[in-house]
Amino acid sequence: MISLYPLKFEPILKEKIWGGQKLHRVLNKKSDLPNIGESWEVSDVEEDVSIVSNGLLKNKSLSSLLKKYKEELVGNKNYKIFGDKFPLLIKFIDAHKDLSVQLHPNDELAKERHNSFGKTEMWYIMQADNDSNLIIDFKDNITKEDYLNHLESKTLPEILNFEKVNNQDAYFIEVGRIHAICSGVLLAEIQQTSDVTYRVFDWDREDTEGSKRELHIDKALDAIDFSMVKDYKLDYSKKENKSNLIKSCNYFTTNFIKINTTLNKKNTFDSFLVYMCMSGEVIVSVNQINYNLKKGETILIPASINNFSLESKNAELLEVYV
Repeated sequence: MISLYPLKFEPILKEKIWGGQKLHRVLNKKSDLPNIGESWEVSDVEEDVSIVSNGLLKNKSLSSLLKKYKEELVGNKNYKIFGDKFPLLIKFIDAHKDLSVQLHPNDELAKERHNSFGKTEMWYIMQADNDSNLIIDFKDNITKEDYLNHLESKTLPEILNFEKVNNQDAYFIEVGRIHAICSGVLLAEIQQTSDVTYRVFDWDREDTEGSKRELHIDKALDAIDFSMVKDYKLDYSKKENKSNLIKSCNYFTTNFIKINTTLNKKNTFDSFLVYMCMSGEVIVSVNQINYNLKKGETILIPASINNFSLESKNAELLEVYV
């Protein structure tokens, strides 16, 4: 059996009504699509499963590797919980136009309605045009009746909270929280493996054929949490050459690393590690074999690899594990 090594995957590019060209221009994703909204970097979502792009396991799917390598790939505790299902979906997102106002159901609702995980997620802002915003939560303490009244009168934006964003800002989007990425924002997204989204407001826009996208008003009503604490913006340290915690929750831990030297890393987490390169270029070294990681690229370090190094003159990484 082939020994596991750091794995890179073919990006799964998604054309979206709100997508643009930053994934191509800024992150060097190869595509002729005019409106690339998302690049799925590591995915085990059914019908969108990542395919290995490097080494002896090239062209193998992530799902087939999980079935074959099990704990070696994801770690003992993760395999006990998730079995042959990879627990995270890792993306880059380019919002050339505003996304729909939406939310995601929790694990219980998602299981009952869609046989899926819920969709807790976090965002890291890679680049934001001047005066770019995110929509996160309601502006004030809003009741279900307030929400429905504004929804019916198509004035929902009046009660939404618009957050002005800057590069390196980070946000935690819990299930049940109303949100939208607005135009001009390029970000990295770490989330549970789920593609379940309830769209409640889509700016009355139409696609190229004059059709409006489906809304999920009724399903969303049971899923919205109107009493959430407004603690979505994440404060974190940016100390050089160490892992700085951005967010740790039941579903993932994400660290920020600014690196300008060689870091010898030891995996003590009983988990795979995912590195997303936010800027610069990094050499990942395992058993004296080097793997290059450039801005906009992602690499997965299997749980069975206990020792490796990261080397760069000037780079920024997100480090993710479960």
